[in-house]
Amino acid sequence: MFVLFFIFRLLYNAIKGVKYMAIKILICDDEPVVHESLHIYFESEGYEVIDAYDGEEGLQKIDSSVSLCILDIMMPKMSGIEVCREIRKNSTLPIVMLTAKGEEIDRILGLELGADDYIVKPFSPREVVARVKAILRRVETKEQSKDPNIITYNGLTIDLNSYTVTLRGEHIICTPKEIEILYMLASNPGQVFTRDTLLSRVWGYDFAGETRTVDTHIKRLRAKLDSDGLGWSIKTIYGVGYKFELENP
Repeated sequence: MFVLFFIFRLLYNAIKGVKYMAIKILICDDEPVVHESLHIYFESEGYEVIDAYDGEEGLQKIDSSVSLCILDIMMPKMSGIEVCREIRKNSTLPIVMLTAKGEEIDRILGLELGADDYIVKPFSPREVVARVKAILRRVETKEQSKDPNIITYNGLTIDLNSYTVTLRGEHIICTPKEIEILYMLASNPGQVFTRDTLLSRVWGYDFAGETRTVDTHIKRLRAKLDSDGLGWSIKTIYGVGYKFELENP
């Protein structure tokens, strides 16, 4: 049943056209069973998974597109500790270390080198996914606090400084008004904005009788932004307006 569930989930996502490009997770572990179970779970959650089976291969596959790295401590060629040390020489990439029981010294060393979290084997793949999501949320919060004009959620970045929107690492062509509407909604997740409020704040004046303008811009944004599997969406509150909704705020 376990295998059938994930086969069904992957087929379902494929039929819906979900692209696993949103958030790249590098899994670096030489144990086939552990590696495959993590791969299946993360892929079923909409992540793009990059596989590496030893420390050297993992280090070679890390680039600016990778959002988080999962490292096993005991690996051939290079240990997870060595890979962590190399990453931290020039990157703040989030790192989750996997370790067997009894490797307390290695866990302490890894944390001192800058690992973001440790998970002891055996573990539930669901727990690993939950911890990774928590780390990525913290990273996004830090990024947002650096510049209030830049908002980042799973796979989505809105930059008012350059008036650009990127989704799953790809530039999305949007009009200035579409970007301003998206920024206003995303900077206030869960808050409902009436059409009149959006008209007033984005256009800067009363646009009486033309609330359909907002509807048109929202429709275009939804067509451009495929948020399946990313944990956020632009919701319609019928008879009122719109809000930016997070599945797990």
